[in-house]
Amino acid sequence: MGIKDDAVEVRAQGWRTLAALHGLIEGELERSLQAESKLSVVEYTVLDALSRQDGWHMRMQQLARATALSASATTRLVNRLEDRALLTRILCADDRRGIYTELTPSGIALLEETRPVHDATLERALAEAQEIPELAALVDALPRLHATA
Repeated sequence: MGIKDDAVEVRAQGWRTLAALHGLIEGELERSLQAESKLSVVEYTVLDALSRQDGWHMRMQQLARATALSASATTRLVNRLEDRALLTRILCADDRRGIYTELTPSGIALLEETRPVHDATLERALAEAQEIPELAALVDALPRLHATA
């Protein structure tokens, strides 16, 4: 194997490690959030992303980026959350073609109820991952990644 092949393998191994950590965390979060609030991880992510915005709303394109979903998948997700009265859509005052998504009081309340469950589950999942030798170095690196952002 040449140097170029070694570099590809290192990147591939890094990706596999990242995917394993993501899968472990997402699975734990999915179980906890469903049990507590009937929210999926991506639904929680939408509510959380909206709560972190000035004015508590985002354009649909921004929301798609925040959730790593396609435009059509984001629309379906927003429809589901709107049907549950957790968010609403409003027209952009500056650009009538633009649509914002905004949390409702019910969405804010559910997020506030659910955030401690999310955070505790995330902490537990990371502690569990820390005990897996293949994942420990990546878990250790997470605080440093946040510090540089």
